[in-house]
Amino acid sequence: MIITKPAAMPAAALALAITVLATGALADDRVAVEAFYTRILTASDPADPALAAQTVISEDWKSYGDYTGVAGTRDQFVGMMTGFHKLIPDLTWKVEDIVQSGDTFVVRGRASGTPQGPLFGVDGKGKSFDIMSIDIHRVQDGRIVESYHVEDWAGALRQLSAK
Repeated sequence: MIITKPAAMPAAALALAITVLATGALADDRVAVEAFYTRILTASDPADPALAAQTVISEDWKSYGDYTGVAGTRDQFVGMMTGFHKLIPDLTWKVEDIVQSGDTFVVRGRASGTPQGPLFGVDGKGKSFDIMSIDIHRVQDGRIVESYHVEDWAGALRQLSAK
């Protein structure tokens, strides 16, 4: 949207209009980031993470979770989360902190849950895990377009295999 300044529009009114529009866009971006955790990662609505992903993640989203430089796709991610929700029906991913700079959001998160079977080959026999994650998301037009993420899955496996 382009705002032009009519001759009769005072500078203060123009500044207020720009602030309102910018704040709304930034608020939508933050809502998308928070929804990533509450509607996709958390298993509270496992029936259709694909539907939630369509509203939160862009179709051409790129996900980087290792050092290969190869990006994962939205469809691959949805498939993985569908499997995680079945394996860990109480999976909860809480946002502990969000820092924003322009269109970029850094999120410190906490994931917890109790796998109903082996997780990455480790059978926790009913034990739960509680781990930290750090994610960097770039958002455009209210949808996440790129994510870099690191989760402490090694910590989860240590917790599940502890005696």
